[in-house]
Amino acid sequence: MFEIEYEFDEQDLIHFNAARYMKTEEYKSDMRKNRLIVPSVVLLIGAFYYFYYKDLNTSAYIALIGVLWSLFMPRTIMSRWQHKLINSYSAKEKSLMFGTYNLKIDPSNPNYLIEKSPSGKHNMAWSDLVRVEYGKRYVYIYIDLSTALVIPVDKVSKGNLEQFAEQAEKMIDRFA
Repeated sequence: MFEIEYEFDEQDLIHFNAARYMKTEEYKSDMRKNRLIVPSVVLLIGAFYYFYYKDLNTSAYIALIGVLWSLFMPRTIMSRWQHKLINSYSAKEKSLMFGTYNLKIDPSNPNYLIEKSPSGKHNMAWSDLVRVEYGKRYVYIYIDLSTALVIPVDKVSKGNLEQFAEQAEKMIDRFA
């Protein structure tokens, strides 16, 4: 029997959703706009002030604003997005989501991944699971294309995550 136990918290939720969000066209468009287009327009205005009015101080301040915008606005956008993500969940949803998770592959019940979480006990059919993905600090067991069990490597308190993930991958392949 393979079993792991781990803690899942806000930072893990943010990490998973941020990684998915950074792959969207919306995010890429926002970054292009805030890293290139807006600062370029601001720098052009600074150049206009320099060449038309011969005002080096004002054009330097305007150029500095463009550079600072390019550096700090993407971080601000991501921070706001993370805040909005966390606030999109009610206190009850958070209490059912964050906490200790226990995942079990039981030979006596080979058709299901058994999950015990703050929201209760669930049996997930291997045929319904999509894949296992490995990240630097996380292992993801995808339930569908946009939802996954996020397992933080450094928060596993019981069991061997590598063996568990390999076995889960084999089970998903077997029942696919």
